[in-house]
Amino acid sequence: MKWGTYEGPADPAWPPYAQSTGTTHKMLAKIALTPKAKWFGPWLSPDEIASHVTDYIDNTTHGNPNVLVQMTFFDMQPWEREACTRLPTQAERVQYRTWIRRAAAAIGNTHTLIIQQPDGPVALCAPHGSHVYEQLLAWATKTLSALPNTTVYIEGGSADWLHGKVGREVSLLVRDGIAHARGFELGTTHFDSVKDQIAFGSRVVAGLARRGYPGRHFVVDTGDNGRPFTGSWYWQRHAPGSNFNNARRCKTRSETHCVTLGIPPTTDVANAEWGLPAWANRLARQHVDAYLWVSRPWITPVTEKFDMNYALRVVRTAAFPIPRY
Repeated sequence: MKWGTYEGPADPAWPPYAQSTGTTHKMLAKIALTPKAKWFGPWLSPDEIASHVTDYIDNTTHGNPNVLVQMTFFDMQPWEREACTRLPTQAERVQYRTWIRRAAAAIGNTHTLIIQQPDGPVALCAPHGSHVYEQLLAWATKTLSALPNTTVYIEGGSADWLHGKVGREVSLLVRDGIAHARGFELGTTHFDSVKDQIAFGSRVVAGLARRGYPGRHFVVDTGDNGRPFTGSWYWQRHAPGSNFNNARRCKTRSETHCVTLGIPPTTDVANAEWGLPAWANRLARQHVDAYLWVSRPWITPVTEKFDMNYALRVVRTAAFPIPRY
């Protein structure tokens, strides 16, 4: 079905596009008019989430029930580094469940694709080996997947995050509720290559089948890995204290190991245009549902602040032509 595109202020790229003219307007259209997985997180309270989801759906579908809406849910608290130092309080657990219930109620019958909790492997650093994060994520995955037209992919990190440890990834996804999900997602917030994600993800699919969860698929975030590199490469070549999440954006199309737009969102995962090796195309046909834009290299990291310089850079140096959707 048609993938919807939101056209309003909830997308940080939309107002600059709408207000621009000339060449800048044409360049920003490559971002603003491309289907993306909008992030919803703790900056929206349980009292706010339903109305924001409803507004986003209404704007994206324009009332057409056959339009797919893509969303990223990121409301676990604490998360990232803080999740390694403390577990969620009872109040935070209640708030998370309330947030998810209200988001689910707002989705209703809408055709939606949900990326569930980017940076999923953070759960592995919970104090005392606790599985409370996975338990909450499994409940949320089951709740969202119970909706009639919603497909959930649990975010599983990236091939370079777990250093190819398939067993660890499989165990994490099982605890996260893969029994209730279509599959998992790889690549958000990392810049590793698509072929590495395909290789790792296909091994994870096989591992899940051995654990009693056959037929799982995955999607790959290609929003920022047009010139791929891994975390280890970045840290070895940058001064201590550098922010991996704010890695250098490409300045020219000839540069490598820098951040720029990758494969445009598509279900045509084995198209020769993507330049993937034959083995990767074969595995992609079997296991990969789509390439999606989940990461947002046109904003300042960790915030929703649009950065015009970043945006123009990643459009100018994009690894592939970006079609009109």
